[in-house]
Amino acid sequence: MPHPGVLYVVATPLGNLEDITLRALRVLKEVHWIAAEDTRETAKLLRHYGITTRLTPYYDWIEREQAPRLVEHLLQGENGALVSDAGTPVLSDPGFHLVRSALAAGIRVVPVPGPSAIVAALSAAGLPAQRFVFEGFLPARASARRARLQELARETRTLVMFETARRLPACLQDMEAVWGARTVVVARELTKLYEEFLRGTPAELLGELSRRPAPVRGEVTLVAEGCPEPPAQATPARPWQEKLTELLASGVSLRDAAKLIAHEYGLSRREVYAWGLHQR
Repeated sequence: MPHPGVLYVVATPLGNLEDITLRALRVLKEVHWIAAEDTRETAKLLRHYGITTRLTPYYDWIEREQAPRLVEHLLQGENGALVSDAGTPVLSDPGFHLVRSALAAGIRVVPVPGPSAIVAALSAAGLPAQRFVFEGFLPARASARRARLQELARETRTLVMFETARRLPACLQDMEAVWGARTVVVARELTKLYEEFLRGTPAELLGELSRRPAPVRGEVTLVAEGCPEPPAQATPARPWQEKLTELLASGVSLRDAAKLIAHEYGLSRREVYAWGLHQR
């Protein structure tokens, strides 16, 4: 039986064809086939770099039926690459079933990292990026979208979401209604000719969009400020701490006060002394 091949998960440019790694180009040239979300879009990239590897369609509607067939090819020793229209596969794009099926069959899955709309938008949004949560596409129906936004209302991390240009105004209206005046960044057409970042509250962004002669088009990534964290509440003082504070305020030395408190409350004198020393 042949040794199983390798499935490469390859990130491809968001728009600018120069945004591809040398490793990705090598892998796309060397594999036996490329499973592509849209073979027409991927063909443009391959033609640009003179790559002639065979393309096979792999989009949402056929993902479940295609995955077992591709796994069989991998088990026969073929190497394959998985790509999406743009960016990194699996992240709100087809690929999950193929990756999981390959792993279940004992096939090695290798990431070939590169462009990601999530990371690109975060890097230039001007919002905290140390901790963030990715929500994918928000629901299309207004009631479901508002319910999801309500679930996220108390999330303190920066939020990253995808949205269609057509639904953008309705989404911003729902954010205004549910979240109020938080900062939201609309990242549009990332890395392309008409790349644009709009920053402001949902109400301000709606005002900006309403003044434009035509609706926005293209791919949209939203980066939203998380819910402000409530101020930390001071831990209530324990009875022995209050008593120690009173003794110190009355002029008793910390050494003597710690000895008295430790005896009265059955505590370690060292613990009491350390706490009192920290309060000075």
